Amino acid sequence: MVSKIKVGIVGGAGYTGGELIRILLNHPAAEIIFVHSKSNGGKALHTVHMDLQGETEMKFAAELSNNIDVLFFCLGHGEANRFLSENKIGSKIKVIDLSQDFRLGESFQKRKFVYGLPELNKASIKKAVNIANPGCFATAIQLGLLPLAKAGLLKEIHTTGITGSTGAGQGLNATSHFSWRANNIQAYKTLSHQHLAEIGQSISKSAPSSKVDLDFIPWRGDFTRGIFISSQIKCALSLQELTALYKRYYAAHPFIVVSDEPIFLKQVLNTNKCFIQLEKVGNKLVVHSIIDNLLKGASGQAVQNMNLMFGLEETTGLRLKASYF
Repeated sequence: MVSKIKVGIVGGAGYTGGELIRILLNHPAAEIIFVHSKSNGGKALHTVHMDLQGETEMKFAAELSNNIDVLFFCLGHGEANRFLSENKIGSKIKVIDLSQDFRLGESFQKRKFVYGLPELNKASIKKAVNIANPGCFATAIQLGLLPLAKAGLLKEIHTTGITGSTGAGQGLNATSHFSWRANNIQAYKTLSHQHLAEIGQSISKSAPSSKVDLDFIPWRGDFTRGIFISSQIKCALSLQELTALYKRYYAAHPFIVVSDEPIFLKQVLNTNKCFIQLEKVGNKLVVHSIIDNLLKGASGQAVQNMNLMFGLEETTGLRLKASYF
């Protein structure tokens, strides 16, 4: 019997940690060794993630173990770097960080991080020891734009996107309360969202000779999970030519669906998929892209990266059913 990948999770009490646990409990090639949480040490996982009752009796660990192959960080901005500073992690342990700490080429001592967008960096991810998992908005926007960037067709982009309340994390604040979110919508971080830098970095890698101007307006939506992106670009190619371009680019990427029909959020919720739809009026192209922010935008993509790092088929453990109804 082939030994399973031994997994440790730090920050297992939040939304992304919970999703990671749910995926890995059913992953045929992985075994969770510990889920670390200082505030919940000794408590059963299902006391925090109550849907796990009957699935596992595992408890949160207050201490770390180096008897693992890969360590996932499901932490807030700045906390992954701090955790590495304060704890001794074996040099042979691979790290997959879901925070923002290493997405722009930052490193920690001898640990250099590869940007973990498989549809852009698959070859590098397969050889990587450390992965910086992309942001949720960044993933959805980039997947909608990468084929155009590679073809040198990007110059000025106007993007809007709406996300559910889980994108704000589990901590309560004024805009995450049900009474505020219900029947409500709001723009925030207009033209200044933190994911802009990593999007620009990826576009520059795909089209190094192009100068691209990206404007992005994110919205808070009246739903719990998912991201819907619409990017507007001027483009002379026909819709037929553009559709063929996208389908060629994503032919070898199992989680990307280029749809000829209008797309909607329920198609991707609870999956690691990204659906893309193109619309063209005159010389104006609109690229719609949708993902589940907690899966393809976070924990699902992290497991996809783990699969690639350990030589598994990238879809292993990620053939998930959409929450269609």
